[in-house]
Amino acid sequence: MVSNVKSEIRNPKSEILVEVGHSPDADDAFMFYALTARKIDTGPLVFRHVLHDIETLNRKAAAAELPMTALSVAAYPDVAGRYLIMPNGGSFGDGYGPVLVGRRPMSPGDLEGKSVAIPGLKTSAALALSMCLSGYRPVVVPFDRIVDSVLSGDVDAGLLIHEGQLTYADQGLHLIVDLGVWWRDQTAGLPLPLGVNVIRRDLGPERIALISRLFSESVAYAFAHRSESLDYAMKFSRGLAKPSADRFVGMYVNDLTVDMGERGRAAIRRFLGEARIEFADAVG
Repeated sequence: MVSNVKSEIRNPKSEILVEVGHSPDADDAFMFYALTARKIDTGPLVFRHVLHDIETLNRKAAAAELPMTALSVAAYPDVAGRYLIMPNGGSFGDGYGPVLVGRRPMSPGDLEGKSVAIPGLKTSAALALSMCLSGYRPVVVPFDRIVDSVLSGDVDAGLLIHEGQLTYADQGLHLIVDLGVWWRDQTAGLPLPLGVNVIRRDLGPERIALISRLFSESVAYAFAHRSESLDYAMKFSRGLAKPSADRFVGMYVNDLTVDMGERGRAAIRRFLGEARIEFADAVG
């Protein structure tokens, strides 16, 4: 059942709990650091972070479980009636994105009838792959096990998100296609929209505006205190050295994260055209 604002839990000091879902990875941790550590004044709101892989967060959003959550752009059509896309916190691959890799050099055409590990059917990476290729057999594998599935031969290729985009070559895997490059070439330079933050409509305009403003302040704090915020994000970097973690964070926390603007909106409208939904909702 969808809860409303009145059902939010209050502690003895009348603070209001807001559960926020995001992935346990370095870029999300970097963005949410100031809220997690209460480095900014959040007034009566206390943010509790609910960490899950993006496919699980997509399912939770489908059930409207969380007031605010990260969400795959590809999953937004399923929840548009209950959630608004926030203008901040989005993840866009600007000339780079999820990568399809294999154990040996091959072309995309070599995957006809072959198995490809994907991180979830509703992920934006999977939707982008389906637009780029056809004829392969998708196999859903948790995102942090895809490399092992490719190396072991359980699948013929794997679609990597998160830190795997930077480390696959170190593990002897070969690039088949970078979906961010493919999308840029297909769209005359648009970024590939991967993830957004969404907020439940039933929170009401005042609460929505407050949460959106606080999240903007959290992102701004991360940029202004990059080293401190990156030290926190390192806890979620799955073995990346700090320079590589910094590079990864820089890929997905950028100007489009601060405010997607018309360029980001245009990218989402183009991407969701495959899902036959018009993108018009965003918190101002």
